[in-house]
Amino acid sequence: MAGSSPLRVAVVGAGAFGRNHLRVYRELQDAGKDVELVAVVDQNAAVAAEAVAKFGVPAFDSVAACLSAVGKLDAASVCVPTVHHATAAEPLLAAGVDLLVEKPLAADLTDADRILELARTHGRIVQAGHLERFNPAVTAARRHLHRPMFFEAHRLSVFTPRSLDVDVVLDLMIHDLDIVLSLVASPVREVRAVGLPVLSNKVDIANVRLEFENGCVANFTASRVSTERVRKLRFFQPHQYLSLDFARQDLLMIDVAAAAGMDPAQLAALAAMAQSAGQHPSAGLSLSKVAVEQGEPLRLEIESFLTAVRERSVPVVSGEDGRAALALALEINRAIADHAERTGL
Repeated sequence: MAGSSPLRVAVVGAGAFGRNHLRVYRELQDAGKDVELVAVVDQNAAVAAEAVAKFGVPAFDSVAACLSAVGKLDAASVCVPTVHHATAAEPLLAAGVDLLVEKPLAADLTDADRILELARTHGRIVQAGHLERFNPAVTAARRHLHRPMFFEAHRLSVFTPRSLDVDVVLDLMIHDLDIVLSLVASPVREVRAVGLPVLSNKVDIANVRLEFENGCVANFTASRVSTERVRKLRFFQPHQYLSLDFARQDLLMIDVAAAAGMDPAQLAALAAMAQSAGQHPSAGLSLSKVAVEQGEPLRLEIESFLTAVRERSVPVVSGEDGRAALALALEINRAIADHAERTGL
């Protein structure tokens, strides 16, 4: 698209997420990659000034002002609060700008569909910002995937005032929903969920059970009021168990030969024992730590996005993928609300 010229990019929203996007674009530019960070957009003058001082790019208080001043813009990261994603995306897509939109894609399906329709109308790329898809441990796990039938995901964080515009399902759990949807590749048949607000006026802790049409079952727990930080996913498939740690980018695999009749709970217990002891738990079980090439998921995500922009290819995490994760998250929230009403919470 841009020939030998570097892709001209901007970041819309310079808060906690936006600052990291700014950092990665600047690092890529400084490393000689064919990308040029040309602008930042933020309505908060103090936040914008901080970005200008740190990254040396002009700041604007609106997308319109940015587009008017910088001329040609090839791509942008949309990192404003979720409720403003569609509003920020519309003028950018209309101006021919490809977008990486932070997760969740939008606050509701109406806005998500608006973004996707605008992308189709203007022939633009939209990538949903589910960066855990680019976690090297997830990439390694995909190479060992064959008919996963049971997942257990835990994503726990201590409380912070960021992202309180959405509940814990849209804030944290949606990462794991997106990953499991991509690994199972089967429609969801049943949703059961419970959640509670604790320190905010939205749900801060939730537990969910999904059953898929192919028989796979997935359990999810997400909390933003925990005393510890946990980012783990375990899954079981015929004769194999895998345990993935997102934070450490570790992948543990247990192959089962003689113990194929054990249930998932027994296999999980054996895996935990073996991992702590550093040895094989019993005859017929082979424990190994899968080689994982370490890397920053956000940088890998942005590099993948820029490749899609250059090659005009479908992103690894498409806008449609982002919509699917959002639709499931909203269905879970409805199930949580129904449970609360039934139980009088």
